[in-house]
Amino acid sequence: MEHVRYLIIGAGVSGLAFANAIQSDDYLILERDHEPGGYCKTVQQDGFIWDYSGHFFHFKRPEIEKFLVERMDDEVRTIAKSSKILYRGHMIEFPFQKNIHQLPQDEFIDCLYHLYFRDPKPPTNFKEMVYSRFGKGIAEKFLVPYNEKLYACDLSELDVNAMGRFFPYADLDGIIKNFREPDNSSYNATFTYPRGGAIQYIHALMRDLRDDAIRYNTSLESLDLQNKIAHTPAGPIKFEYLISSAPFDRLVQMSGLSEHHTPFRSNKVLVFNLGFDRKGWSGIHWIYFPERTYSFYRVGFYDNIFDTDRMSLYIEIGAASDATLDVEGSLQRVLADLQRAGVVEDHKLVSHHSIVLDPAYVHITTESMRAVEGMRQRFAAKGVYSIGRYGGWTYCSIEDNIIEAREVADILNTFEG
Repeated sequence: MEHVRYLIIGAGVSGLAFANAIQSDDYLILERDHEPGGYCKTVQQDGFIWDYSGHFFHFKRPEIEKFLVERMDDEVRTIAKSSKILYRGHMIEFPFQKNIHQLPQDEFIDCLYHLYFRDPKPPTNFKEMVYSRFGKGIAEKFLVPYNEKLYACDLSELDVNAMGRFFPYADLDGIIKNFREPDNSSYNATFTYPRGGAIQYIHALMRDLRDDAIRYNTSLESLDLQNKIAHTPAGPIKFEYLISSAPFDRLVQMSGLSEHHTPFRSNKVLVFNLGFDRKGWSGIHWIYFPERTYSFYRVGFYDNIFDTDRMSLYIEIGAASDATLDVEGSLQRVLADLQRAGVVEDHKLVSHHSIVLDPAYVHITTESMRAVEGMRQRFAAKGVYSIGRYGGWTYCSIEDNIIEAREVADILNTFEG
């Protein structure tokens, strides 16, 4: 039987970051796809460069950005974000709650009135949180419809802190101050992007690894925790430590720990990458669409990030995990919606690509957080570490994945000395 000290599941950001940080050459990465990257893949087609979806890196730790950029042979652009919201034909700045003064007067008064007279009772779920913090006007014009399109569920199903630090909080004083002194900064006020797409970050993480570090087209089928054996189509592999970035619910199921009811729910996102024959709107990197009359919740402009001369878009549509998707029908509706919004005029679509991300956004609930914490402890007792956005069943940045992978490696490196 094959034996390895560190068995890593998934050649995405988390798995590759761990392989970089562990002070041992006795590791193996299993990747079920034929290429690395996970959701951080890049498509080059007909002169367009698209990612599987908009993957923009926001670094809190300069040393991590430096580590990655030094291992690239590609230009990395630093972009000052320009994001907008299209609300009933009006383009306003993001975040909505800090820019209600840009709405038509009646809409602005409605938001301000309900903001001032909101009911600040302690919320028990995400939906109650947006009402208690911002009032009925802001909640029902943007925060509720937009996030329900994104998560494809009723927001009352989510935990109060389902988005953590990524939710753009603002208090009454900050909102009113923004009327005169605009400050729309957020965690992603600037972002970096390589000319060759997000896959360049994957290549950077692979640069120092062994040539034979990754075994492609090899999935984890089941996990024998008691004997520390991973079963794959190519045969069993005995491990001392297993580091997995696979979706947590699937790892639980493969380990035989799944109970009759598991609290792990998520949505999926249908992404269209669209290339047109000429330039469109300039100076905007992405636009949020809260109105339910539009099929998508967000549209991003790669051409305004790359500074290229043909409009290149990514379109994101949220759907329930069990929804049946009509990709061709959805594409036709997307094109019609883009024209109605004014994004597309007499442009000609010259190239397109689609991908379904499943899972996309996990539904963080009180029950799911409790289950993840308990099961992670059971896994750790057997030398199994489940990391990353999906491995941790959480909402986090790509940089957060690298940080967590390094922290786990630091723990295990104490046994390598």
